[in-house]
Amino acid sequence: MSPQDPSDTALHDAPTTSVPTLAARPSSGSVQADIAGLSHAGRVRPNNEDHYLICRFGRFLQTLSTNLPDDLAPTRHGEEGYGMLVADGIGGRAAGEAASQIAISLFVELAIQTPDWILKADEPMVDELINRAAGRFSAINEAIVERARQDPELRGMGTTLTMALSLGTDLLIVHVGDSPVYLFRQGELRKLTRDHTVAQAMTDQGMISDRETLPRRLRHMLTRAIGVGGAGTEPESRLVRLSDGDRLLICSDGLTDMVDEAAIGAELGRRAFSGEACQALVDLALERGGRDNVTVIVAGYRVWPAP
Repeated sequence: MSPQDPSDTALHDAPTTSVPTLAARPSSGSVQADIAGLSHAGRVRPNNEDHYLICRFGRFLQTLSTNLPDDLAPTRHGEEGYGMLVADGIGGRAAGEAASQIAISLFVELAIQTPDWILKADEPMVDELINRAAGRFSAINEAIVERARQDPELRGMGTTLTMALSLGTDLLIVHVGDSPVYLFRQGELRKLTRDHTVAQAMTDQGMISDRETLPRRLRHMLTRAIGVGGAGTEPESRLVRLSDGDRLLICSDGLTDMVDEAAIGAELGRRAFSGEACQALVDLALERGGRDNVTVIVAGYRVWPAP
């Protein structure tokens, strides 16, 4: 694990009131992303309670006809971003599967209903991005709680929810639960999220030094999850500056339980394309037991100097 990059903001609970100013960055048109995802039920569980989504969104302007000089009327201008979501359902079989489906589908619905999409992470837009994400997480939580109240078969359902939003070279991460995000940079793998688990809380308090010493049940006992209500649903957020050659990994704990970080980093380093990396990581988790559903999203970034 490498030390914190000085271009990162601090990890903090959302909503936030202050995010450090980032220096000028390339436009989204100067950033190319290769993104892929893959999910598998694993070798033990009968169904897949994980769900994921990758989407591209944006806005563009294209001049069809004008007599203005070229420098006053660009032929075409566009900005685009990428959204990536992973949800790992809890509550058993149908309940967990329903919770993760609801979480992702409702997140997309809420985003589509937003009339003004933010495509640059400039101040004060960062605060607004984080506040909007927190509001969506809250609405999703309420919807899942209500659905469980109405349907006894879904009682106790919940889900982790991790969102990564890349706007040019700015990456915003918002998450609840223990579906982690990793950054692979110059051969080093670094975890960007903090698990909301009993094991992580005990580690933070100095009660244990290695989560592997705990029974598996405690290692995965969540302290925050969507669907449980109250303060336990408040997301944490982080803003990171992406660099040329960076690779991003978002996954469920079905990967990290089976494959250690050294092996994950090795696969990300040797695979040229994101689709290949996804397949290799899922295959490795299955080879090592596949005790849980496993879901991975891998994004690779190329950044060119702005013209």
